Amino acid sequence: MTLRRRLLIGILLLTFVSLAACGRSDEEPTTTPTKTSTPMGETSQAPTDTPVPPTATATSEPPTFTPEPEETATPTATEEQADTQSPQAEEVGEGGFLPATMESPDFGTQAFLWWRPEVAERDLNLIREGGFHWVKQTFAWENIEGAGKGHLDWSFSDRVVQQVNSGKLKLLARISIDPQKRDFWAGLPPESADHFADYVFALASRYSCKPGAVGCIQGYQIWNEPNLSREWGHKRPNPAEYVYFLGRAYAAIKQANPNAIVVSAGMAPTGDDNEYAMPDHVFYEQMYEAMGGSSEGYFDALGVHGVGFAAPPELDPEVAVTDERYGGHRFFSFRHVEDIRAIMERYGDTEKQIVLLEFGWTSDPVNPNYRWHGRDAGIDFEVQAEYLRRAYELAEANWQPWIGLMSLITMPNLEWLSDGNPEDEEQFWWGIMEPSPCCGPPTFRPAYIELCQHLNAKEGQACVHAPEGQGQ
Repeated sequence: MTLRRRLLIGILLLTFVSLAACGRSDEEPTTTPTKTSTPMGETSQAPTDTPVPPTATATSEPPTFTPEPEETATPTATEEQADTQSPQAEEVGEGGFLPATMESPDFGTQAFLWWRPEVAERDLNLIREGGFHWVKQTFAWENIEGAGKGHLDWSFSDRVVQQVNSGKLKLLARISIDPQKRDFWAGLPPESADHFADYVFALASRYSCKPGAVGCIQGYQIWNEPNLSREWGHKRPNPAEYVYFLGRAYAAIKQANPNAIVVSAGMAPTGDDNEYAMPDHVFYEQMYEAMGGSSEGYFDALGVHGVGFAAPPELDPEVAVTDERYGGHRFFSFRHVEDIRAIMERYGDTEKQIVLLEFGWTSDPVNPNYRWHGRDAGIDFEVQAEYLRRAYELAEANWQPWIGLMSLITMPNLEWLSDGNPEDEEQFWWGIMEPSPCCGPPTFRPAYIELCQHLNAKEGQACVHAPEGQGQ
């Protein structure tokens, strides 16, 4: 391995470039898949302090939730609700929502629906026409309850939820906070667990999918990448703390909507084990230990991040270890997902599915921290399209029935155009479409067309966006 490549891999863990909101910079960011600062053949630097033992202990009794008695306001379907409490009484709306169920596999994508309704409408139509069943959207805590405890602004969330519901798609809500919001009134995790449980109860109550509800959120992702210090209160990652946090949220959501699917956070793929990060497989193992060996009362599906990096989707993780072209760690293989499934099976958790909250391949030719597993690895837009299709085919052939939703990254974000040079934005190269202002003709990349044809063919129909004369 060249010195240059060692140096590039060596700084990957510290590179976190966020996906910003459409037209706004304060939507909850989604970090790109985190790599490792330990290149092949080297060991990571020793932590600078002694590992902190878990503060939450394993228990067969998961946390419970009791709503605050003052949170009794009745929801309405208007957009003038900047200061409401969680709904408890009358419900309004039309009902008739899609059920909270997942096929094996099921198909979805991340999107950016928050700030611009016209862009959201266009993209939701394209997602549905592409053959996807689910859309993943961040519901940033600070964007709804940022003004203080109980001051809930539903104006944006009502519109987003109702647009998704009207578009006949299922909604997976990522519930988290911008890790840069260090001055957030509720504090940072895990100390914010009680406030967070109250927030998700209000959210799940309002969008309970019941007849007459304001709207329907079928699934909830609880936090993002807590195996990184950056995402966990800027402290050493602690699986037992996250388990307590997760259990509190699970109990709150289930009290509001027993049918909702609660998914644990996906972990960042990383080889580091220090005060800044913990390898995903280590974190998952310690999660099960903290849960007393049983996930009952904590999640309905285990969230995983499954990035392919430089490898084709079928590559055995052991080859990623031994062949320096692929990075030197098992997590550099898309099939590292199977390693995480093996942890579930060791604990007898065979009835629950894995949800891939993020997966994909970048075709980046620009940014050095990503180029080595993008264009330098021979991955252009055409190869990206093929790998995404083959990933779905691999899951269809080998991962049933334990694989659930596979949510790829990503639909485009208009914020990539904000500086006039979107190619410098590394997230630009993960997208399956070009970002474009609404509402001119969309510019498809090969990945969208490839998946549109594949997914629609499974349902016996043609992709309406396939070029004339191309196979349907």
